[in-house]
Amino acid sequence: MAGNRALRAGAALAGVAVLAAAGWALRDVPAALGARPTGARAARVRRSPQFKGRAFANSMPGMVASPGQSPQLIRDMLMSGRRRKPTGPVPVLVPSDVAESDLDIVWYGHATTLVEIEGRRVLLDPVWSDRCSPVPLVGPKRLHPLPVPAEELPPVDAIVISHDHYDHLDMATVRTLARTQVAPFLVPLGVGAHLDRWGVPANRIVELDWDETFTIAGLRVTVTEARHFSGRALSRNPTLWGSWMLAGERRRVFYTGDSGYFDGYARLGAEYGPFDVTLMQIGAYSPSWPDIHMTPEEAVEAHVALRGDLLVPVHWATFVLAFHAWAEPVDRLWREAKARDLRIAVPRPGERISVDRPPAVDAWWQAVL
Repeated sequence: MAGNRALRAGAALAGVAVLAAAGWALRDVPAALGARPTGARAARVRRSPQFKGRAFANSMPGMVASPGQSPQLIRDMLMSGRRRKPTGPVPVLVPSDVAESDLDIVWYGHATTLVEIEGRRVLLDPVWSDRCSPVPLVGPKRLHPLPVPAEELPPVDAIVISHDHYDHLDMATVRTLARTQVAPFLVPLGVGAHLDRWGVPANRIVELDWDETFTIAGLRVTVTEARHFSGRALSRNPTLWGSWMLAGERRRVFYTGDSGYFDGYARLGAEYGPFDVTLMQIGAYSPSWPDIHMTPEEAVEAHVALRGDLLVPVHWATFVLAFHAWAEPVDRLWREAKARDLRIAVPRPGERISVDRPPAVDAWWQAVL
């Protein structure tokens, strides 16, 4: 009897410990969901030409997945298997803090990228968490380590967010950068509500509508149109999404954010280009959501329409967010770029790229398949 009581007491203690651990792990989930725009922020959102009725909308409407696409989605799921992840470790480099030219790119993985342009530094879509999810124990898990801790980043002049999805806007990373950096956060309309909830000072939040520009240290930073959507909880499109243009005195950079292909790229290229480098989203595409992420071939088409010179792919290699093979996006990109005689660079995570002198593509990813 005493033994049974001891076993029951031990089980009860273990259960309490599990519940306590789960509670601790989930304590930040409500905050991670962010906040909806209210007050003056909500009033500005409603004045935006992109705000239609109760939510933001794309200028080029997208198709909703039809029942006829379900068999394709099921086939993708059944065929995914281990090919969605590399079988070996992804090579990761530790970048130096010394620029090699007046336009360097350091890709940390997924969409997180540091642009060094004419002596200024702009950090794009920083995500340092192990998972892109509001729940720390579930959700897409990072496939490779980060090249450097967020606390060891060099001082930056601006932190740019393309939209509020978890693989682009991460609460823990924002809180770290709010503490370790002094740069402003440049975000599309409404996204500042999330930053407010996470403790970012109001004077460090700059919210912009499409084609609005903020100038810092002589660098013009403009949010431009994209074809995507937003939302961190059940609400759909409460905040705006966008691509971004960085312009110094001589150099220009375009970052797609997340976007399906749309006919506005030619307008953006004519109005803001040509671009020395484009950072193009190439991964997480599917026939079941054709209008919110580009295929690699569409990324090439957009790069040409934007009047880009060097193309650097982003939004691949780090998180499993679709059913295609891990290396398929970059294989397809390389094949299409060679067919069209375009300049591309495919850096390893952490590799510094001088836009004027990029390394030759060496298919490094094929060694870890």
